Amino acid sequence: MRVSIIGTGYVGLVTGACLCEKGHSVVCVDTDRRKVEVIAQAKAPFHEPGLDALLERHVGGLLSATTDLRAAVQGSDLTLLAIGTPFDGRHIDLTYVREAARQVGAALRDKAGYHVVAVKSTVVPGTTDGVVLPILEEASGKRAGADFGVGMNPEFLSEGSAVEDFRHPDRIVVGGIDRRSQDVQAELYRDFADTPILCTSNATAEFIKYGSNALLATLISFSNEIANLCATVPGVDAAEVMRGVHLMRELQHRLPDGERRPAGINSFIFPGCGFGGSCLPKDVKALAAWGASRERSTPLLDAVLTVNHGQPRVMVDMVERALGGLRGRKAAVLGLAFKPGTDDVRESPAFPIIAELIDRGAAVRAYDPVANGTGGALLAGKAGVAVAASLDEALAGADTAILVTRWEDFRALPEMLAQMSSRPLLVDGRRMLDRAAYAPYLGVGLAPET
Repeated sequence: MRVSIIGTGYVGLVTGACLCEKGHSVVCVDTDRRKVEVIAQAKAPFHEPGLDALLERHVGGLLSATTDLRAAVQGSDLTLLAIGTPFDGRHIDLTYVREAARQVGAALRDKAGYHVVAVKSTVVPGTTDGVVLPILEEASGKRAGADFGVGMNPEFLSEGSAVEDFRHPDRIVVGGIDRRSQDVQAELYRDFADTPILCTSNATAEFIKYGSNALLATLISFSNEIANLCATVPGVDAAEVMRGVHLMRELQHRLPDGERRPAGINSFIFPGCGFGGSCLPKDVKALAAWGASRERSTPLLDAVLTVNHGQPRVMVDMVERALGGLRGRKAAVLGLAFKPGTDDVRESPAFPIIAELIDRGAAVRAYDPVANGTGGALLAGKAGVAVAASLDEALAGADTAILVTRWEDFRALPEMLAQMSSRPLLVDGRRMLDRAAYAPYLGVGLAPET
């Protein structure tokens, strides 16, 4: 198929590159000329494992990038809208979605033949049918259903593993105003024979995306609430508790040979310092706000956000108690990206942890093996914090090392810290290290030794 994708963020560009792997011809559209130029050089404008290799293979062939939306739409059979929908505290901002829909509609005005426009952006239920469709009709002068199709095809890609997530999806959800709209989108995924495809309404597809992210966020906050309770009981370790929970048959796969394997969702049922990123915080807040606008309270979602908001403070409280105060102390904060495999620092718990440390009088050195650039830009000019060029530099002279992001590089911490003349307090905010490998050690959900 010939596909145009509006937006070259991690959803749009990863989707485009991966569709080329399936033999589709893709044009990615962005208003940012710099990003288009970078893609034309077969480079990704952000860090995503495996993406550069796909661009090198397909740019100049099946994949191209342009700022000319009209030409891209008129030269394609299907348009995907993969545009950011930021949340302003009250509702998601549809400014860019509306403008893209208007421009796509204008391009359809004099385009012959049937064309499908599908929303991949995360939008609250009712947006595709109630906002995007009317704009497309008005700008094109045509009728949805008769002259063009409208669909909603949510993405389930995780930053840091987006390419693999696309290659090996657990499900494909295709919403549409009618069967024809759904069938055209389903054709994109014809080679995913072993993946269940759910064809449904646009509003249901929108809800599936929010429901999925709300579930993941809930599991994380549930795990952290249990962990914070575990930390009040000497001898109890939340990491062990959760490993026991993971043995529930409902959280295990039993293979034909009888072997049991943990379900992938177990990674969300584990103690840590909170969730971040461009999706979970924004989507849970947006869903709760959307519920409030319909006079429906969301006490569970509100609690999920409350627990997550407080988790960075839990981390700093642990450090302060163990050190007997933070004023004048030096803290190494390790990890600025919200998760490993990406340079995205949006809503990362590292930043409230850093702010809390500084407020309590500590000096901070931060380091991330990939996100020093994006994270450093947010920290530039802030008193009391510096960005270190290396892990060694971050640790030099530190009274405590606080692990925030689960980078594999940080598995070397116990050995590195043990070689220092003074042994800094190691605080494991992701419970990724063997607690017996180094002392003094503190972890989320682990009561301090008395």
